[in-house]
Amino acid sequence: MIKPVLAAAGLLALSGTALAQQAPPPNPCETEAIYGHFDFWLGDWNVYAQNGQFAGVNRITKTENDCLIRESWRSANNTTGFSMNFYDAGQEAWRQVWVSLGAQIDYIGSLDEEGTMRLEGEIVYPGQGTRAPFRGSWALQDNGEVIQSFHQQNAETGEWSVWFIGRYVPVEADGENDAADALWANFD
Repeated sequence: MIKPVLAAAGLLALSGTALAQQAPPPNPCETEAIYGHFDFWLGDWNVYAQNGQFAGVNRITKTENDCLIRESWRSANNTTGFSMNFYDAGQEAWRQVWVSLGAQIDYIGSLDEEGTMRLEGEIVYPGQGTRAPFRGSWALQDNGEVIQSFHQQNAETGEWSVWFIGRYVPVEADGENDAADALWANFD
């Protein structure tokens, strides 16, 4: 009776060793194209408002085994914001969750036919008790810049209005900018 028990224990030990030596499954964030759809936004950016005025700096990085894109924003007025961007496999869409002192945004979407990331959802203004439908888009330009466009819907009229339009310029391609340099020097 002892021999069959020892033999079974030996087989279990060998199968455990074989399982431990098998390669882990591939990381879908590195192997599936959809997880790279927002990669054009990665980098360090100086951001300018639609009127050309310097608006702030933004660092967009990948983390969590390339499954999460993290945005860290610092405005020219030294306010900050943070977003998490990821492909939500359960909803089969890209999702961004933005948090700052003044607003929280949660929206989902995907790349359109032209390669523009388009997300739709809702903006909430903490402390004010107000919320509204919200849209965002990010479009890579031929010169390597990204145009970011945000619109909010008016609850009374149903019309959409511009919330912010920004031109993202790669830091290394931007000229001399003392205001940006000062923000980058103290960037967390």
